[in-house]
Amino acid sequence: MFTIEHNFDAAVISLVDEGQAELQEDVIVHAFAECITVEQFDPRLDHAIKITRSITQMRDFAAALDLPKGIYRPSQLAKR
Repeated sequence: MFTIEHNFDAAVISLVDEGQAELQEDVIVHAFAECITVEQFDPRLDHAIKITRSITQMRDFAAALDLPKGIYRPSQLAKR
């Protein structure tokens, strides 16, 4: 399950693990104009871990999900 909220400075997506055993903590994605942050609470450390990526890095990540293994440059991806 996931939720989407639109705030004045970011779109916020919350991913909720509804599976069976060994559920993971919710993942919160903040999409700002200049970057995207991904945050998840780590119960072992008792605090949230946050990763910040540029918009370009996230576009490359999304494109990589559908590609075979290899090394790619953004100019190669535009041709696909």
